Amino acid sequence: MDHVHTVPHHAGHGGERPTSHGGDSLNRTALVATLHCLLGCAIGEVAGLLIGTAWGWSNSATIALAVVLAFLAGFALTALPFLRRGYPLKAALKIALAADAASITLMEIVDNALMLAIPGAMDASIDSLFFWGSMAVSLAVAGLAAYPVNRWLIARGRGHAVAHSHH
Repeated sequence: MDHVHTVPHHAGHGGERPTSHGGDSLNRTALVATLHCLLGCAIGEVAGLLIGTAWGWSNSATIALAVVLAFLAGFALTALPFLRRGYPLKAALKIALAADAASITLMEIVDNALMLAIPGAMDASIDSLFFWGSMAVSLAVAGLAAYPVNRWLIARGRGHAVAHSHH
């Protein structure tokens, strides 16, 4: 796996590498990476929970679908720009996996655990404020949980730093 300090950075990041940034730049990079992963998780989670709830699936089947869709959406958000730049599918997916796997995994664990822990959230109607409120709280807490992990990984040239090193 390439490390950030061995690959030049593009001008969109001020020509600096995340590992050479001050604390504020590292914090901002980690925040952007976390929000990027959170968007992918949210797309997959919402789609999975909507489908599973609408079709009357069990909680475990609904969660399984939501997790699969969250990973697919998250990896796609990272891989698509690389595919547009001409990277082969295998290379784009390898970058997406390196960039997002830890963050999405943690977000999925936290998000789904909270949805299960909030009494009635998984059984709420998809047109209820309770369902959407529970989903919003679960995703927000998942994002908060993933931020320090993303920051730690980026500071070491891992996680989203891998994707940035390929720009």
